[in-house]
Amino acid sequence: MNGPADLRISLGAEEEFFLVDPATRDILTSPRPGIFAECERRIAPHKVTTEFLRSQIETNTAVCASVAELADAMHETRRVVVEAAEQHGAAVMAASTHPFAAWTDQLVTPREQYRDFEIVYQESLRRFLVGGMHIHAGFGDADSRIRIMTAIRRYLPLLHSLSGSSPFNEGRETGFKSFRLNLVGALPRTGLPGPMWSRAEFDELVERYRQLEFIQTASELWWDIRPSHSFPTIELRICDVCTRLTDAVSIAALYACLVRCLLRRDRDGKLPPEPPLEIIAENRWIAQRYGVLAFLGDLRGRGDADDGARGGGRIDVGDHAARLVEELSEDACALGCETELSHALRIVQEGSGADRQIDHYRLRRLEGDDHDQALHSVVDLILAETRDGTA
Repeated sequence: MNGPADLRISLGAEEEFFLVDPATRDILTSPRPGIFAECERRIAPHKVTTEFLRSQIETNTAVCASVAELADAMHETRRVVVEAAEQHGAAVMAASTHPFAAWTDQLVTPREQYRDFEIVYQESLRRFLVGGMHIHAGFGDADSRIRIMTAIRRYLPLLHSLSGSSPFNEGRETGFKSFRLNLVGALPRTGLPGPMWSRAEFDELVERYRQLEFIQTASELWWDIRPSHSFPTIELRICDVCTRLTDAVSIAALYACLVRCLLRRDRDGKLPPEPPLEIIAENRWIAQRYGVLAFLGDLRGRGDADDGARGGGRIDVGDHAARLVEELSEDACALGCETELSHALRIVQEGSGADRQIDHYRLRRLEGDDHDQALHSVVDLILAETRDGTA
């Protein structure tokens, strides 16, 4: 279904969830170990793992050969985690921040690696009460993966805007559709990687980091997109956890189609010229601030559709997404994910998880809830939407 061998793509997904007390709606600082045991018993061929905080659980799908297979895998991993949590008095939240939980109440998972990280990174890590969604794409050879990683950076703001699910933090409406990236940015080696054109160039950078004793392995490069340390994949890391499973699958489909399109262009020696890193970074900030309501800088030139250096003014996220869905139609057809790709337009029309949280909070306040009651109701909304994706 992927077509020619040089255009075949494998996929995998990691999702980081919060475990919540259904009665208080707060995060469970020390959930029952039985949740993890039950997940491990039922989740094969997929995996679950702990995260930095005890209140989190991470799912890893098996390697998938198509978007449809990935959708089934993500449905299964979510279903197993939700059912296991419910058996042990917990609920599962698919959002990148909790609306009111306090980082000062959290407990660190007792692992040597996490202990060492906390010693180095101190409060910037202790405040790290966030979850993310990471999509892996396996394709090409080592050098082509680096070139495609570089070329796809311009699209990261759009991918991120569709995923926003973290508008609240510690009981406050932050003004951002993704406050998670503000918290992630407190750590080093996050954000956008610079342009690279070969695996040797990436390996040289990693070795330089190691020589300076900044890192031990490439897994400590926490960029928005990176070569995986463990697999022959490029790992998309910028996205929030999507509350709705259909939104998560749509973003994975968009990522896969972009990879395939850029692989075709790379094969023909026609990758577009790179825009300045600073301009992509500006779009990234606008995306985390405004989400699907953002007006991003248009990285195409006015006279040349491939002129990434000059740019062409501002473009609404909806127009940007519509243009891209049309351009990627050939790749979506080859990958069998036309419906999943076009769902990106529905996310823009209906809003992301962040938009629904904000709208729900404001509606509850208008209908008489006080601030705390409204935030509790937002938690209920997120929990219900998370569970709906497992039906």
